[in-house]
Formats: sequence, structure tokens, C-alpha cells
Amino acid sequence: MQAALRHQAESASLAAKLAARIAAIGPLSVEAYMEACLLDARAGAYTSRQPIGEQGDFVTAPEISQIFGELLGLWVVAVWQSMGEPRSVIVAELGPGRGTLLADALRAWRVLPNFIDSVSVALVETSSVMAEAQRKALHDAPVPLRWYARLDELPAGPLILLANEFIDALPVRQLVRRGTSWRERLIADDGKGSFVFAEGSVVPEDSVQAALGGVAPEGAILETRPAATRLLHELANRAARAPLAALIIDYGHAETGFGDTLQAVRGHRCADPLASPGDADLSAQVDFADLRGSAEALGLRAYGPIPQGEFLLKLGLGQRRERLLEKATPDQKAAIASGAMRLVDPAQMGVLFKVLALTSPEPPPPPPFAPDRFTLSS
Repeated sequence: MQAALRHQAESASLAAKLAARIAAIGPLSVEAYMEACLLDARAGAYTSRQPIGEQGDFVTAPEISQIFGELLGLWVVAVWQSMGEPRSVIVAELGPGRGTLLADALRAWRVLPNFIDSVSVALVETSSVMAEAQRKALHDAPVPLRWYARLDELPAGPLILLANEFIDALPVRQLVRRGTSWRERLIADDGKGSFVFAEGSVVPEDSVQAALGGVAPEGAILETRPAATRLLHELANRAARAPLAALIIDYGHAETGFGDTLQAVRGHRCADPLASPGDADLSAQVDFADLRGSAEALGLRAYGPIPQGEFLLKLGLGQRRERLLEKATPDQKAAIASGAMRLVDPAQMGVLFKVLALTSPEPPPPPPFAPDRFTLSS
């Protein structure tokens, strides 16, 4: 109870800080507001508390079924093999949550001594709350673990990167079509203790995707993600120097379009993204078409996106589920079956969540984008 009351006070404090910031410099961009709500040092949803789990705001795929992390662990091994089994490889996870995905991946790696001897794990994390949970989950890891605040801090060398439900939390910039121009969508103080959307000055056309500029209807909202662009540049820079493979799994759309996808989730329920800043998870759908096009323009090879359900089934989710069911108690069987179904069911996570793989030019297509080359077993 005391923790909940303390966080409510910090959320109110963040709202006051944002109001003061707006009073001093004017309305904030959606990007700046979202960043503050998630990452403010004292009251951000990711930095001041644990948002993942039944007691938090949402659950992620690794929390739903151990099969998810095990299959991704085997995917990592297959990619390492396709790289020629380098004697030193970094496996990095962006935003590792509570460490559940890596803990399950390590279970798959323990029976592969050659891989264990070659790998070190990098956890790219900015939250001390999250990092502490990760240390607890991975306390007995048989490989070196290191924490970094940014991807560009990682040592040079071959890299295999996992980004599960990471891109959706990167702040978005929103633009509104007015006449023949685009205007920045902003967040202002209404003077009555609440935040409201507003519109700012005209933005240069060269900051808007050219392919969409001429077809946008009046009032259309276009979302861009500057932080994702910076991430792709960092991956391309690394790929120019050493083998690289990245797996991006997130919720979003396969084709670029218009619409406001900013959402807030508090206690596993939808909430107003402008209410109680810092007290809810904020995210926006990932534009996979833009990610792929931008990655290819930087010289990376891109595969997908494909639906998460298709991806996991091709990697062997059905077979792994059956093996787990063989040794499970009746109660465990129900949880195993329902968890696996939630990951692949088109009405749940199977289609809304998608998978995009990016690699340097040298390695062959990763599984399951070239299924004839790999057989994953667990």
C-alpha cells in the first residue's frame, strides 16, 4: 500500500513537472511527453516501478509461456552456426524486462557446451528496477552477463540481438495533415489541471515520408519513430564491421498508414494516455514496413515481417508444447496449453504481433525464413 501511495505521489509530481515545463517553453511534442512518462528518473513508468507481470500493467510473451524464450534461444544458436560459429559472440537483449526470456533461452543453451563457451550476454537496460529483477532471474547463468545503458556501449564483434516488445515503447512523433501541410501534434496544459492534444507549426516536408505526403486526407495522423531510426543506424554501423543478426518482435502493422496508435495500459486495462503521467505503460504500434525499408536503405538485409504465430509454429512450438505436456501435471497441462495458444492464436497474439529479422549481408537467411537450412529441436 505504501509503495502504491508513493508512486501516486510521484505521478502527481511528474504531472506538475510537465505542466511547469509547458508553462516555460510551450506545449510538448508527443515524443517528448512519451519519453518523460516512461523514463523520468523519479516517476517514469519504466524507471520507478515494475510494470511487467500480473501485479503490473501488462505481460509479455516470455511471461506467458517458457516456450517463447526457449525457441528464441535455439534461434540464436542456429544464427551463430550460420555465422560460422565464431569463438566469441555477444547475445544482446534490448529492454530485457524481468529477464524471463533470457532465463528460458539459457535453459536451451545449457545442453550446447560449444555455444556456452563462446557466448556472453549483454542486457541493454536503463531502469535500475528492471536490472535488479534481471539479476535475480539470471543469478545462476553459466555465461558472462554485462549490463549497458545503450547499444553503442557494447564491445565490437559478432552480435545477435533480440528486441521483444521494445520498439513499441520507443517514443513516437505525431504529425497532423492540415491542408497541404503537416503540423506537429503537441500536448498542452488546458489550464484546468489536465493535458490535451494541440497542434503546432508546420514541419518541413522532407521530414515526412514522401510516399504518403500526397495522399494524406485532412486530419490524418502520421507517426514516426526517431529513436528506431537511430537504432537502425547503430545496427548498420556494427554490421559493416562484424556479422550481425537482429530479431524484432512486436505488435504493429505490416504496411505504413495513418492513424493515432498511442495507447496507455494501466493494471492490464486501457487508460487515457494523457492522465496520470508515469502511472501507465505508453506504447504505439510498430510500422514494420518503415522499419524494413529503412534497414534495407542502410545496407542491412531484412526478412519478414511475418505473424508471430507463423514464426513460432515454424520454429517448433507445437513439438515443444507436446514434450512439455508429456511430463506435466493436470494443472500444468492447462497452463502450458493455454499459454502456447495465446502466443499463436490469430485472435490473440498470433497475428497482431509480427517478426522482422535483420542481418548483415554475409549470413544466410535465418530460420524460419530459410527453413530448409535449419532444424531446431528442443
